[in-house]
Amino acid sequence: MNTLFDKIWDSHVVQNVKDGPTQLFIDRLYAHEVTSPQAFDTLRDKGIKVLRPERVVAMPDHNTPSDQQEVINDPIGRNQVETLKRNCEEFGIRHFAMGTKDNGIIHVVGPEKALSLPGMTIVCGDSHTSTHGAVGALAMGIGTSEVAQLLASQCILQQKPKSMRINIEGELQEGVTAKDVALYLMAQMTTSGATGYVVEYAGSTIRNMSMEGRLTLSNLSIEMGSRAGIIAPDDITFTYLKGREYAPKGEAWDKAVAQWRKLCSDNDAVFDKELTFRAEDIKPRITYGTNPGAGIAIDECIPTMESITEAERPQFMAQLDYMQFKPGQKLEGTPVDYCFLGACTNGRIEDFRAFASVVKGRKKADNVVAWLVPGSWLVRQQIINEGIDKVLEDAGFELRLPSCSACLAMNPDKVPAGKLAISTSNRNFVGRQGPGARTVLASPLTVAASAITGVITDPRGH
Repeated sequence: MNTLFDKIWDSHVVQNVKDGPTQLFIDRLYAHEVTSPQAFDTLRDKGIKVLRPERVVAMPDHNTPSDQQEVINDPIGRNQVETLKRNCEEFGIRHFAMGTKDNGIIHVVGPEKALSLPGMTIVCGDSHTSTHGAVGALAMGIGTSEVAQLLASQCILQQKPKSMRINIEGELQEGVTAKDVALYLMAQMTTSGATGYVVEYAGSTIRNMSMEGRLTLSNLSIEMGSRAGIIAPDDITFTYLKGREYAPKGEAWDKAVAQWRKLCSDNDAVFDKELTFRAEDIKPRITYGTNPGAGIAIDECIPTMESITEAERPQFMAQLDYMQFKPGQKLEGTPVDYCFLGACTNGRIEDFRAFASVVKGRKKADNVVAWLVPGSWLVRQQIINEGIDKVLEDAGFELRLPSCSACLAMNPDKVPAGKLAISTSNRNFVGRQGPGARTVLASPLTVAASAITGVITDPRGH
């Protein structure tokens, strides 16, 4: 009667504290330059060593520029990146430095190197750690104090979350991607609809989804308020992981797969909450507000005041005022200033293939500034190997260097105040892409179509 979440959680319990949290063993800690410095300082102050440095992997990503990576001009960002390097050297931690072939966004590099594997517990001082749940791992974001706790003990103290299963059944329509599925779920459930839960995604739609799509969906679990998102590993997972750098090899691989096949919820497993959605109800999506749940199908209009409850109206209007939109407005056809393809949400090879399939043989709109940023150096090399870079170049686009880039305003790729960006990233909060910047979230297909036309464009038929 156990869920997949139960199986992974229970197998990692060190001890249960009476009337308190669970001491949970963690298989992998990812560390980046933003949330780790204070944790290392804590260890240094207390004279403590990292207990299991071989289980820690670090890399800079938030502050790395996407136009060049010889130097970081911002002194704060440069200091964070240099501090991470020094801390890794001092504590004996594997470090994938900026500009090296191993570097990239930590939530892209982990799965693609098979550092994230089924059945693992994985944490990082970053909310989008939920991404790694796509391989069948329990992956959660943690706070800086917990990072220090983990470095010292390889364990964290956690209250066990509740369990939720979201079933999605059926076949996705043309032009509908995993990003649209996630944005649809957020709109249906709100950005707090899964608070306190670990969400398992199941159903025929998920079983037929590529690993890249599953990674996107798991990445956005956190935007529903959930603690983690997880997908049972299957042949798609195993095909994706086999032969990757840190995957088991030979006989060890066969043994691992035999164990991983047991990582699924039992037929009689009971979830604290269970929901089912139909794939055919999902269209390409865009957001109109300043949280990822404030979204509509691309051919719909922003809700009218009459459809919003009186209690919700002040926040609704505040979002629209910031976005410079109006109730009942149709966003399709609205001019865009910036287009961003990338982030740990949509910076993988499948996303670039999708973008290229739309722009091939066409030209970028003159009014659009486009940032196309791979999630890792491996993705960038795949783009070049497949000739996608030539397709992009012929269409007037530049392929940039791996970075978190315009997902957040911590590096040079900032959207200017008042400008409207259509973005594949995960958040559209006030100022997320730059002070005063306005963000519409969408899929790679929708961003590509919009980059060609210069206005928010339905990707269907393009």
